[in-house]
This record gives sequence, structure tokens and C-alpha cells, in this order.
Amino acid sequence: QVQLVESGGGLVQAGGSLRLSCAASGRTFSWYSLGWFRQAPGKEREFVAAITWDGAVTYRADYTDSVKGRFAISRNVAWNMVFLQMNSLKPEDTAVYYCAADRDIGPMTTPQRVDYWGQGTQVTVSS
Repeated sequence: QVQLVESGGGLVQAGGSLRLSCAASGRTFSWYSLGWFRQAPGKEREFVAAITWDGAVTYRADYTDSVKGRFAISRNVAWNMVFLQMNSLKPEDTAVYYCAADRDIGPMTTPQRVDYWGQGTQVTVSS
């Protein structure tokens, strides 16, 4: 079993920055995909970013189009942690952000791929 615990959410003005952290514990392996999804009120949970082992030598990062150039995902393999640096935040980024993990190699870009979820952390961006 894998446990994911997020931290770093909060309230920020438009244009500001936040950094989310997620600590993974339990039976985790370096090839697991780790990443972030978000869910705004009345909307479906959507992919934000993920960092995935490419099956050979390195990790790759994937982003949804709306956050490219503003968000950056990173991973510390030794600490079993994943981070999401969010810059130039917009009101439409307001949502509960969930850390996610996938046991299989390959891009974790849909909720159906996710095997483990964190409890979520609220991010609110005021205009």
C-alpha cells in the first residue's frame, strides 16, 4: 500500500506562486509515476502534471496545456517526494489539488491510470 500526503496549498493573489509537496510512503518504487490532478467545484478531476520513468534511463515530465510554462514538476527519488511549483497563478487554477501515483510505467495523464490518491490540498487564487 502507498500513502500520499500533500502540503503547501493556500490562498494567493493572481500572479502569485505556490509550491505543493507530496510525500510518498509505503511500498513505493522509483519507476512509479508521481503527479498531480486537480478538481474544481462542479467539475471533473483533471490531469495537471506528472513525472514518469521512461522505462530506460530518465524521467519525463508531462503537463496539461493550460499550465505549460507556468508550472514545473520535480521529483526527489531518494526522499520519495514530488513537488509542483506553480507560478503566475490564475483564478481558474483554483481547485483541490491531489497527489497521485501509478504503479505502471507510462504517462499518468488520466484519472483512470491512478492507483493511489492523496487526500488533497486546497489552492485558491483570488483575482
